Amino acid sequence: MSPASPSCSNREQPLGVTVRSRPLYVGPGTMWLLKNLLLPLLKVYYIGVKVVLEQLFGRAFAVPALPLQHGKVAIVTGGAKGIGYCTAMHLSQLGMHVILAGNKETEGIDAAKKIQERTQNNKVEFLYCDLTSMKSIRKFVQNFKAKNLKLHILVNNAGVMLVNEKKTQDGFEEHFGLNYLGHFLLTNLLMTFLKKSGTHDSNARVITVSSATHYVGELNFEDLQSSHCYSSHGAYAQSKLALVLFTYHLQHWLIAEGSHVTANVVDPGVVNTDLYMNICWAGKIVKSMIAWLCFKTPEEGAATSVYASVSPELEGVGGCYLYNGQKTKSADKSYNEDLQRKLWIESCKLTGIPVSV
Repeated sequence: MSPASPSCSNREQPLGVTVRSRPLYVGPGTMWLLKNLLLPLLKVYYIGVKVVLEQLFGRAFAVPALPLQHGKVAIVTGGAKGIGYCTAMHLSQLGMHVILAGNKETEGIDAAKKIQERTQNNKVEFLYCDLTSMKSIRKFVQNFKAKNLKLHILVNNAGVMLVNEKKTQDGFEEHFGLNYLGHFLLTNLLMTFLKKSGTHDSNARVITVSSATHYVGELNFEDLQSSHCYSSHGAYAQSKLALVLFTYHLQHWLIAEGSHVTANVVDPGVVNTDLYMNICWAGKIVKSMIAWLCFKTPEEGAATSVYASVSPELEGVGGCYLYNGQKTKSADKSYNEDLQRKLWIESCKLTGIPVSV
């Protein structure tokens, strides 16, 4: 049992008696809480502040003129709002057939209609896909297959951030399950369509949205579901690191197979979207005061995703981490091929697909 904390008293002490308080005792339990709860929070906010300051004094990347993409098909997860909506809008403007994948049907159908009206492209539609359910993901792929379409672009955009501890329908921690495992399974199930659609001169592309929080993320293979000690900040950062590792290993795999498909990961920056709905009230107040000045708009946040999806400069180029339209170095640990392989194998087991390395 830990020693009791020193008590305070306002009583006067006898003359000549010196009172020495005992040093504050920090027990193993306290250290454990500091390491597993406070440290992830501080790391995530440190990265957030760093990126916000860079955005304040820098210039946001603007999408350059891009060639039209008539005849090509794209799937954008989370395409009904925020960065995903703006990504889908731009791809539609380029003439693509765009499918918005999401778990809110009314919202998704309305978004598809708005994009159709604004771009004068009627090949925009919503298809239900709940990334917290492997059954729903498999159903989505079946429904897509029934459309007898090719697939040239997959944008893994959907995500949640800093949610309270919650499990997906399959029992996974929500950040890890939705942000990462849902996209891992979806990408693998759609790979057949991507491989058939890519050509030597025009590769199919997988674009996965991560974030700068991956730099402070830690993969705990003993507790990937954060069941022993839940930190929403730690869980979010872990899911974003997993997406980078996944992308790099996917690219290695595609090269080994000689496939005409590339995989890249993008960092949109700090963007003013609904993702911040789960931050504390104090954080919401601060955000409301500074977002107009320091945060990117959803259109600016989507710019690198659009660029990675169709830019001629990235034709045949994969395995890159892109920020503000530029190739950027990701976290050192993300280049660890043993770590990439270990996560891939574990992900195959968790999602019930054949292990392929």
